[in-house]
Amino acid sequence: MDDKNTMQELLSAEKNACDLYLHGSIESGTQNVNQAFTMALQDSLTLQGDLYKKMADKGWYTTQQAPQQQMQQVKQKYSSQSQSQSQSQG
Repeated sequence: MDDKNTMQELLSAEKNACDLYLHGSIESGTQNVNQAFTMALQDSLTLQGDLYKKMADKGWYTTQQAPQQQMQQVKQKYSSQSQSQSQSQG
């Protein structure tokens, strides 16, 4: 296995860990357990970000900027949905 594949496997494992920690945090029954999962999630997200950066630096993970107009459309869509839900609950 080459370095790129190893990094992809590490990134995939880290994403899975984040998912598990998030669900553990949501489902935790006590404050102590919640804090443990939340701290583990934060650490895992930091590591995931570091992996993304290293992969991007090597050209193994590329991202594209979304067009500004598209970002505004999504923002407006979810903003109006949120306002509609607030009004229907009130």
